[in-house]
Formats: sequence, C-alpha cells, structure tokens
Amino acid sequence: MAKIHRLEIGQLRNLDQVQLSPSPQINIFFGDNGSGKTSLLEGIHLLGLGRSFRSSKTESVIQDGAEICTIYSVLTDGVRVGLSKARRQNQILKLQGDRQRNWVETARHLPLQLINAESFSLLEGGPKIRRRFLDWGVFHVEHAFIGNWRNTSKCLAHRNLLIKQQRLDKAQLAAWDAELSDAANQVDVSRRRYFDLFLPLALETIKELITIEGLNLQYWRGWEESISLDDALKLSLDKDVRYGATQVGPHRADMFVRIGRRAAAEILSRGQQKLLVSALKIAQGRLLASHSGVQGIYLVDDLPSELDRYNRTLVCELLVNLGSQVFLTSVDSADLGNSWVSSALPRKFHVEHGKIEPVD
Repeated sequence: MAKIHRLEIGQLRNLDQVQLSPSPQINIFFGDNGSGKTSLLEGIHLLGLGRSFRSSKTESVIQDGAEICTIYSVLTDGVRVGLSKARRQNQILKLQGDRQRNWVETARHLPLQLINAESFSLLEGGPKIRRRFLDWGVFHVEHAFIGNWRNTSKCLAHRNLLIKQQRLDKAQLAAWDAELSDAANQVDVSRRRYFDLFLPLALETIKELITIEGLNLQYWRGWEESISLDDALKLSLDKDVRYGATQVGPHRADMFVRIGRRAAAEILSRGQQKLLVSALKIAQGRLLASHSGVQGIYLVDDLPSELDRYNRTLVCELLVNLGSQVFLTSVDSADLGNSWVSSALPRKFHVEHGKIEPVD
C-alpha cells in the first residue's frame, strides 16, 4: 500500500508554505505548543477524509488573511491527491488530476487513523463516535458496505419526512420500511462480519499494552436481536412519530466497551483509556493489513501526554511492527526519541512559528 512520499501544505492555520518528504515509517514533529505540529496532522486528516478533527467548520483552517488553503500529496505509488478550500466556497478534491464528488476513493488510498486528545471520546462519547470507528474498518474491508449504507440513509430520510406529516401515509410508510429493512440488514451483516474478525485481534492487541480484568467488547446492531427490523419499526412507530425521527435501525448501532457491566470509561484512568484506545486503533490496522495487505497511516498527536516512557515505548513498538507510516507530535523530541527499536530510526522535524525543518 502506498504511503505519503511528498506533502505540501499552504496557508493552513499558522502553516504558511510547507514542503516535506516524510519517512515511509516513523516521523516525529516536535516544537513548542502553538508552533504548528497539530496543524500538520490536521492537514493530512483533511486531505484524506474531507474534515478537520479540530473544528466542524472547514473554513476555519484557512490562515488568517488568506483566501485559500491547499494540501497536496504524492504517494509512493505515484498517486496524486490535492485539496483546495477557498472562503465561502466548497472544497475541491482531485485524485490523479480528476475532480472527485466525494472522498470514497481518496479514503481508500489514504486509510488514516487518528490518536489524539479527542480519542477518549471513543470510550466516553456517544454511539455515533463508536459507529464511525467501527464503520472505518467495515468501509475498508467490506467494499459493498458504502453502497448499502447510502441506501439506508436515503430510506431513513424519506421515512423521517413521512412520519413528520400530519396525516401518515401508511402505504408509503410500508414501502419505505421494506426498502429500509433490506438495506439495513446488509449494513448489519457487513458490520457483524467485520466485528467478528476484529474482536479477537482487538483483545490480543489490548493484552500487549495493558491488563484489564473483565473487559469485553460487544456489537449492538441498533434494534433487538430477537425481532426483525420490520417488526421493530412497527413497534416503534408511535415513538417515532412523537419524536419525529426513526428510533431503531443501523443508525442507532453501537460498540459497547465494558468492564463487567460498567462502561470502561467509568473505571479506567486517563492513561489506561489512552492505552485502550491506542490498542483498538492499532488492532484495526492489523486487521486491514492481514485482510487486504494495506498498511494504514497513523496520525498521533502528543503521544507522551498521559503516558510514561514505558507505555509510550509499548505503543511505539506496536506501531513499528504494524509497518504503517506514522506521524507523531511532541513538545520535546526526547520524549519520543528513545521509544523505538533499533530497526526503526525515526525521521525528525522541528516545528517553529509555522516552519517545519528536518533534523539530522
């Protein structure tokens, strides 16, 4: 699988003009807070997924005083990916020079995993965050998934419009329920199949980083296992009408992470949570590599935070063994400099006032 061979970023937050030739393995970006380290990761994330992990408003990434920001990458297999975002205009994404309508193909070329301060939300946050985590893996392993999910979303949108009307058209509702059930069942099959592959790898990877007695992971499809979705929709209709939205279905799915009967986030310390989240994301990379021969790209912001040197080294060794390209940030290069096995010498970059320079 291709990795980032060349990266250019212009007018993104405090990064003015950046040109990099990163290592295909480990890259460490160090410098003071506010120097631009996280902005670099944000630019890669924006290029690969079309959204920032720091703001819901993409326009906020454009540098103050600039009208447009650009991100351009050449991968090791020669694939070119470019993105531009101008104020008050939609983003323009190009793959091999051809304008893209969405990020589906680009995301396949740049399978990104993010580990940062917001990653705690995988344990502490709502079901939507865990669905997104799960669906990242399903998307890369089950290629029919995206089409079935789009059909499901279309059916849900039409159904929600119907149940908001003063007079419910039951014939139309039955038709959309039938179509929704067909598409949703395919989504559930893909998720369940992926989760069955993911679970043993996740538990194995977690044990390599941390011992958590009683930890269990469980996939819940979004409606009761004992009944069909069609029956669940009928039983939920009164509630759906009252709330003006469908209350059961794959859009309500979740991945429970528990210790005994309690949510893991209620019991674990911040350091333990960071190790657990790191293990879950590394396990996804392992599954992707074993199933498709694809090594993902990891963006790791401020790994030393909440982790001592011993645990940082454990995480770094797993990342090296994964064979992925890794971009890490730290205030002090020494915090990560001694965390690597001898076979993986990281390439270091100093970041200061929006300038990024390689360090010998």
